[in-house]
Amino acid sequence: MGPAARLRAATLALSNTLRRSLSAQTNGEVRITDILKSKFPHASAIKVVDISGGCGAMYEVHVESVEFKGKRVVQQHQMINQTMLNTGSIGTESVKEKNSLSREHIE
Repeated sequence: MGPAARLRAATLALSNTLRRSLSAQTNGEVRITDILKSKFPHASAIKVVDISGGCGAMYEVHVESVEFKGKRVVQQHQMINQTMLNTGSIGTESVKEKNSLSREHIE
């Protein structure tokens, strides 16, 4: 692939990423966000992104909550996965977690 073709491919990838970031949430993103909001009512931030190109096969989840205080990362992931399993939301889709305790709650 020549330099011009690589530039077109990079521009197209950036365009798709930008378009996706400016668009409304998918139904799956909204559903998972609602589930997480109900399970983690004290969360200061919840972000769900379909990273499978919009087909709903894999989601990246970021949750900042005081509920994670004192928990190891693996325990935080287990809390998220258990929530999704208990609601029947994990099955066809996969969840990649990014859990954290909000900095404002650390102090």
